[in-house]
Amino acid sequence: MAEKLKIIPLGGLDEIGKNITVLEYGKDMIAIDCGVGFPDEEMYGVDLVIPDFTYLVQNAKKLRGMFITHGHEDHIGSIPYCMQQVNCPIHGTAMTNGLIKLKLEEHRIADKVKLITHKPGDVVKAGCFTVEFIHVNHSIADAVCFAIHTPVGTVIMTGDFKIDPTAKDGMIDLARLGELGNQGVLALLADSTNVERQGYTPSENIVAEGLDRQFKNCDQRIVVTTFASNMHRIQAVLETATRYGRKVAVTGRSMENMIKVAQELGYIKVPAGTIVDIGAIKSLPKNKVVIVSTGSQGENMSALYRMAFSTHKQVDIMSGDRIIISASAIPGNEKAVSRIINELYRKGADVVYEKSEGLHVSGHACQEELKILHALIKPKFFIPVHGEQRHLQLHGRLAVQMGMKEKNVTIAELGDVIELSGRSCKVNGAVQAGMVLVDGTGVGDVGSVVLRDRKHLAQDGMIVVCVNLSSQDGGIISGPDIITRGFIYVKESEQLIEDLREVALEAIERCGRRRSRDWATVKSAIKNDLSGYLYKTTKRNPMILPVIMEI
Repeated sequence: MAEKLKIIPLGGLDEIGKNITVLEYGKDMIAIDCGVGFPDEEMYGVDLVIPDFTYLVQNAKKLRGMFITHGHEDHIGSIPYCMQQVNCPIHGTAMTNGLIKLKLEEHRIADKVKLITHKPGDVVKAGCFTVEFIHVNHSIADAVCFAIHTPVGTVIMTGDFKIDPTAKDGMIDLARLGELGNQGVLALLADSTNVERQGYTPSENIVAEGLDRQFKNCDQRIVVTTFASNMHRIQAVLETATRYGRKVAVTGRSMENMIKVAQELGYIKVPAGTIVDIGAIKSLPKNKVVIVSTGSQGENMSALYRMAFSTHKQVDIMSGDRIIISASAIPGNEKAVSRIINELYRKGADVVYEKSEGLHVSGHACQEELKILHALIKPKFFIPVHGEQRHLQLHGRLAVQMGMKEKNVTIAELGDVIELSGRSCKVNGAVQAGMVLVDGTGVGDVGSVVLRDRKHLAQDGMIVVCVNLSSQDGGIISGPDIITRGFIYVKESEQLIEDLREVALEAIERCGRRRSRDWATVKSAIKNDLSGYLYKTTKRNPMILPVIMEI
């Protein structure tokens, strides 16, 4: 039988972020993107969520390269973790590789990874695959999609995109996509993030106009927060500030790094004398200052958060300051963003954050743009990616509305092996896939059991029962002592603590006095008796840890 092309999504399905897709044919394999996800409210203490790289590690000898569509965290954030387990050349555009290099340097592996820089129009050979870089519009400079020419046909992966005819870096290359469509495209994998929204995504130019309205006639200090990666928007802030005679100070590590990389690569042009050190703004009049800050998503360590809660070393929000939040809250971050906005209002600031003000536009295609893409490319098969289940299903329906046969749309799950020939596209088996949790420097050591315990501790607290027993006859020497954390305030619940001691004492004595006592049985008796008593009296179920020492 002829070899089939395998497309294996290891991330980016049934979720927002953590995007990574593997293409495999015979003895060759490439990976597209390698991003992180962000923990939800039940992942206590978890910093990042990365894909499970087991399949890549198992097939490391086949891996011919990793191709990156753009430099957002959900597409590059896991690269350092992946490159510590497998090593292959990474192909990206200049801005994308500049940001990847920063990440590799943070993890001290920059000298071990080969970064190869390309520009739109370049064609790269990787085993049996030929990967073509095609310019697209997105909310970060240098974004591309890929036309991957394989032995069974051409596969187009859009990455994140929108259609912006007035984009500063030029409109998406619809001509090339249409040309490929006329030549014949086997399969399309397309961004589904904004499929719920009707119409078209507005141009980035609308934000520049919105910023101008906010700067005009404002005689107070202005603080602008946005995604650090959106260099077109940063450029608009710099140009608007210059137009109104204001100096710009930058605060927030990611923002400083982004601007540094973008300046070095020529993606933003800073008018001479516009940017000043954050420490110099105190000597400038309020109406001559703009502060560009991180924190549009309410992050606890961000510069805007620290300014709002008076923990920033150089800047404190003052009454009358105009705070422009040029971003929308990513799902799950709404509460954090609201908390900052409330605190800013409490300090007397003028906060501008409504979408109606024209201060933010999405970087993802809405329904009409997706229809244009489908009409141009005319794929034989369609696999929606980059979205939760509702996004994937709705995008599949949109493809059917555009004339595609329903049987030619594949809604896949993480780890599914999608096999394509010139005539068929079907799921045939699965590989190990899912999520690996990063907590501090620990990668993968926080699993479902640890998360369950953390959730239990967060909801009900903990009780530790300490008792010393004689090694001679098994009698109680001291204790049991009751220690609680996150359960009750001990000084106000002395009677309950005494009752718990009595219950623990009865449980120990019921197990009998003998030297060859089974400690597991004693611990189990203490846990069961205390658990039953606590639920009966308090309707709570704290974690109970018996600690028995033999003296």
